[in-house]
Amino acid sequence: MPPGETPPAESSAGSGTGPREDLSRGWAKGPLFIIGIVVVLCAAFFLAYALVVAL
Repeated sequence: MPPGETPPAESSAGSGTGPREDLSRGWAKGPLFIIGIVVVLCAAFFLAYALVVAL
């Protein structure tokens, strides 16, 4: 191949590329539950802190 020319494109990538199995949509229940618990605990902490500071 002479210098300055681009090589030919690969022809091995066919229509079968991509994920092999269908990916599930949405979040699993476990991570959402854990995130919910963390949010509730943070909210409870700040509410308790606000009540202690207000007294």
